[in-house]
Formats: sequence, C-alpha cells, structure tokens
Amino acid sequence: MLEINLSGKKRADIGKKASKMMRKEGLIPCNLYGEKKGENGLPEALAFAIPFSELRKAVYTPNIYVINLDIEGEAHIAIIKEIQFHPVTDAILHVDFFEITPEKNITVGIPVNLVGLAAGVRLGGRMSLSIRQIKVTAPYKQIPEKLDIDVTNLEIGKSIKVGSLSFEGLEIATPAEVVVCSVKMTRAAQAAAAAAEAEK
Repeated sequence: MLEINLSGKKRADIGKKASKMMRKEGLIPCNLYGEKKGENGLPEALAFAIPFSELRKAVYTPNIYVINLDIEGEAHIAIIKEIQFHPVTDAILHVDFFEITPEKNITVGIPVNLVGLAAGVRLGGRMSLSIRQIKVTAPYKQIPEKLDIDVTNLEIGKSIKVGSLSFEGLEIATPAEVVVCSVKMTRAAQAAAAAAEAEK
C-alpha cells in the first residue's frame, strides 16, 4: 500500500462548539482508535486535529493510504476508518482513524484496475465497471495499491464476479456473488452481429 505522512495536535475540547471553531481555523477534528479500551470495554479514542491542507491529500484521491501519523511526537500507523462530510457542501467534518500494526490483519477496500482489451469490447460491446474497490484482508505490508484484473477474454454478455478472482497472500472479503465488471451489448455490436449473420 502507498504511504503518506500526516501530523496533528491533541485536542482537549471535544464538543460540537469546539469542533466548529477548529474548522473555522482550518483544522479537522479526528479520532484515532486502536487496541486501547476504556473501563466500559469500548475502544478508547485519542482526540486530535489535522490541518485541512494536509488531510485533503489523503482524502480527495482514488488511492488508499497507510498513514504515518505524528501526533505531537507520538508515532502511529493508521488507516482512515470513516469520514464524515457535510451533507450539502461535502466539506470534511470529522475523520476516524484506526491504528494498525505490521503483524495484524486489516480489511480494506483496494481499487480495481482492469487490464487488457476485452474480446467483447473489440466486437463493439461496452465495458461496465460495477465496483471500484474490492475488500481484502491481510497484513498491510502485503496489500497492493491496486488489484489488477485481466479482462482480455471477457465476451459480450459475460461478467467477472468476485468469486472467480484470487490474489496471492490476500483473503477476499467482498461477497463472491458481487459483479466486478461486464461487457454490455451495444447497438454497434448488435449491428455487427446482424451483418455477420447475414453474410453466412
């Protein structure tokens, strides 16, 4: 996986009013969750803030990053767990991070990369990508930045499902019946098929 460095500062005020003030100052309220749990047995969060100018590099991108977090000199390795956006403006309101270790498995969605020109597309069909990411489980150092899927032999009307895929060292967490991509019939393909049939 790709890596990116972010740095933040701990925050003591965690109420809505304090969070609103932070955003006005260009800071995004964040929480880091890990193995640490409170007295109630629930995960305990480390509250901190990151400048929007830094955080946007990890959010507004198709890439999935392992994030090297520096929180006032404390080093943490994490992935983004959840992002809250404003319902109207799409501005980032809050980000939850999840702390990871090199030994422990994580489950994360990895971008799909279709490789090759499908047989059905060569005959005039249209490639349709149904999902942009596939969830996989593995130690983060074994997870690639993208998942290459060969579509060369995919014909018109056919599809590739998650269950037909395998990647070395990765356990696929997306359900097997989910369609990754397919080649759709088009008018051009129908016309070509009709012309070929008429020539017989």
